[in-house]
Amino acid sequence: MASIKQYIAEGEHEQQDFKTRIDDQKKIARTLAAFANTKGGRLLIGVKDNGKVTGIVPEEEFHMIEGAAQVFCRPPVSFQYRIWQEDLKIVLEIEVEANPRRFVKATDEDSEWKCYIRVQDETLKANKILLKLWKLEHHSIEKPLTFKERELNCLKALASEAKATNISRLYKLLPYSKKDVDESLALLLHWNMIRWRHEDGSFKYLNIEL
Repeated sequence: MASIKQYIAEGEHEQQDFKTRIDDQKKIARTLAAFANTKGGRLLIGVKDNGKVTGIVPEEEFHMIEGAAQVFCRPPVSFQYRIWQEDLKIVLEIEVEANPRRFVKATDEDSEWKCYIRVQDETLKANKILLKLWKLEHHSIEKPLTFKERELNCLKALASEAKATNISRLYKLLPYSKKDVDESLALLLHWNMIRWRHEDGSFKYLNIEL
């Protein structure tokens, strides 16, 4: 079993986040939802972003986490917890498992319920293409032997860019409605023919070969 020192040495990443303490239940609910929607994750409370252990009162932080998980997540997020002691200071570990059905929501800054994901060490709102992809995952649509013109043109447009391309650019390149482009991207992602990444503040798409 890994030690708290080993966990902290990993730094923050897709499946780990540090918090000195929980001040905002709604904000931490987004992190919990993001872990559940991605690959699961670990929250270490009582640790600064730089890895320095500051310590907490575990009962207070547990109360905040429990409220965030039960009240500000839909559906509620279940978690396991563990209390660590490091240099006479207490760290609370919260472990969230991935939700196989995804679509775990938390409230955004405008109090609207949104889905979140983890990308590297960030918690981000899932965009509409990812939401469509998640729906397709539950239906398991098989990759066809021949593709519709729309999907072929989407692949050609991505290949012509030779780099990751955002959705706004694809809307301009393709002679289809935004809804049709969205559906084609989700299908191509579902069939593992293209990839997505988040860079420069936006979601972008690229051919699997790039």
